[in-house]
Amino acid sequence: MVEYISELVKIISDRPYPLLFATVSGSHLYGFPSPDSDFDLRGVHILPLPKVIGLISGDETIEVSEVREKMELDLVTHDIKKFLELLLKRNGYVLEQLYSPLIVYSSKEHEELKDLASNCITKHHSHHYLGFAQTQWRLFEKQHPRRVKPLLYVYRVLLAGIHLMQTGEVEANLVKLNQKFQLPYIADLIARKLAGAEMSVLEDTDIAFYQQERDRLINVLEEASFISHLPSNPNAKIALNDFLVKVRMASW
Repeated sequence: MVEYISELVKIISDRPYPLLFATVSGSHLYGFPSPDSDFDLRGVHILPLPKVIGLISGDETIEVSEVREKMELDLVTHDIKKFLELLLKRNGYVLEQLYSPLIVYSSKEHEELKDLASNCITKHHSHHYLGFAQTQWRLFEKQHPRRVKPLLYVYRVLLAGIHLMQTGEVEANLVKLNQKFQLPYIADLIARKLAGAEMSVLEDTDIAFYQQERDRLINVLEEASFISHLPSNPNAKIALNDFLVKVRMASW
């Protein structure tokens, strides 16, 4: 991953608006990128004041999908106001983007936002992880033959959700999560995905076991949410409002 950072920095350097941060998400963050995996870049851009207060607004969300420097790239950035609103809506995606250790661009405001966002983490973030696990399981069931990738996503989000409920810490990497949870089948599933399409097919005889594990982890996550010491609601709206005003005014 490190060898690609300099190229990714070049790619984001021509963005139309200043960035607050840009990080790598997707399979590289989750710990199981294939050799041909695309790079999912996520971040926050800062619309200048005239683009916010005028009749003609700037883009709240900018999406770019292209091949650059022989890399398949998927770049999505939100304006800072939209990103902060998502933080307050208990959105696990934006938490993982904000705290991703795979940093392509950062700033002192990025570090400040990470401090503020810790007060956005609630026990109800469990709903995000439960919902995404259900979506990925349905995708897994529809595939014929069934593939490893959506199954890995199911276990990743469930373990990430459990860890968040238990510790209040954001950890998106399945390999690191499994150092804690020690599930013996995770390493095998990751190895299958990394070995390519032929090895990533699962036998139907395995499905009952994986479903049993999914159900067990769902119960663990629901219980962890119920007993979690995390607050029920975010406690950062005023601080995030002050942060937004400061950053926006500085852009003018």
